[in-house]
Amino acid sequence: GRAYVREKVCQEYRMLGKENFRTLTIIANSRKYSNGTFEEIGHLVRDIVSLAETCCADGADPSCYDAGSTALSVKSCRADSPFPAHPGTAECCAHEGLERKLCLAALRHPPQPLPRYLQPSDKELCQAFRQDPREFADRFLYEYSSSYSQAPLPVLLGSTRTFLSMVSTCCISPAPTPCFVKEKLERKTLSLLTLTSNRICSRFSAYGKDKVSFSYLASLAQKVPTASFEDLLPLAEDAAEVSSQCCDSVAEDCMQKKLLQHTAKVCTALSAQDGRFADCCKGKNLMENHFCILALPPAPAPKLPEASEPTNKELCGKEGALHATRSLFELARRNPSLPDAVLAKLYDSSRKLRGECCSTKDPSTCLDSRRKRMEAELPPLLEKASQLCGQYDKLPFLEFKKRLRESLAQAEPEASPAQLERLLEQRVSFASTCCLPGAPPLLCASQVRPPCPPRCCGGQTPHR
Repeated sequence: GRAYVREKVCQEYRMLGKENFRTLTIIANSRKYSNGTFEEIGHLVRDIVSLAETCCADGADPSCYDAGSTALSVKSCRADSPFPAHPGTAECCAHEGLERKLCLAALRHPPQPLPRYLQPSDKELCQAFRQDPREFADRFLYEYSSSYSQAPLPVLLGSTRTFLSMVSTCCISPAPTPCFVKEKLERKTLSLLTLTSNRICSRFSAYGKDKVSFSYLASLAQKVPTASFEDLLPLAEDAAEVSSQCCDSVAEDCMQKKLLQHTAKVCTALSAQDGRFADCCKGKNLMENHFCILALPPAPAPKLPEASEPTNKELCGKEGALHATRSLFELARRNPSLPDAVLAKLYDSSRKLRGECCSTKDPSTCLDSRRKRMEAELPPLLEKASQLCGQYDKLPFLEFKKRLRESLAQAEPEASPAQLERLLEQRVSFASTCCLPGAPPLLCASQVRPPCPPRCCGGQTPHR
């Protein structure tokens, strides 16, 4: 209700003071409207801070805040609104009063597929800082927060605060270069935490807890294919738990504390099984160890016995989801170059088909009817995806592009040079973005059509 919203805002304003409240408002709205321009965010911040300053003052009229927030919502609905544009604004503006305000407050832009903030050189930082310290700070807060919009708010606050402190300290120092070297070293853990938590929470936001757990399981299966399902599943579930507890938490140290605990568990479980994990886990800085583990490429697939497929009865039983996940785990460890985007689509299709078939009168007939099509259609998809990402991982970029051009020319003899070039650019764009360990999930998912799930295939022809 209105009183609660007013009390919450005014409590924050009084506790933080005007300048810190303003900083928090820039960060929060740059995260929320990550496609908004600097000027649009600036308009919104000025109006929110002005509302708090006027209506949270001692002796302010009790109706001040309600009237001011209503005026803000009216301004948001104007055709010439200076605030960040959002496709859902028109639907919100069809409502009135509190309903309209709550609807507008719930709007947010989808996150940037990849962080776009590029840190200028130390010299450029100091030039911009000396020219206008306040403008420099505002623009940095906007650019950094919109770029890493999925990092938890406390992580972003800490990271931006220490960065601005570094710039203000080093740019007035008689020896800026050694100052920057020292300060950057001190904030390295926080920088890695921002980068890593943005990646983790982007995946959590796109996938949800169950699918994040599977994605992490598949990634571990490809990095340590000799480890068992029973070894890796608890680690994957623990990673998903970190995301669900900390991505939306306002607790100051939630992400750092839980992530470091998780890293310690991974190192304890896998260092003895894999030399690369042992090397990553040698360092004293657990945050650097975690980043090292994330960046590990898949290991070559070992010779494994043929995996047994779950029966129809198992797939539709109480532990059907677990049997389906185990089946996909076996697929991932045998196909180290399969990208997350393809595995995630397989996971979705598998879950959808179990939902469709297991609710029918005759689940076995439903599942069996799809098996033949799956056996014909799934292998080419897996081979194509594995080959593309496998070559991208192993070859220098120009060699990768050359070989891809040659194979496309052979596969599409009727295509014109322009069509071949278009196909080449599409494949290169996919490989350079989606074959990487930290591939943006929503962007890459949009480039993969739903394939047939293992064991129960239905519907569409898989291709990329």
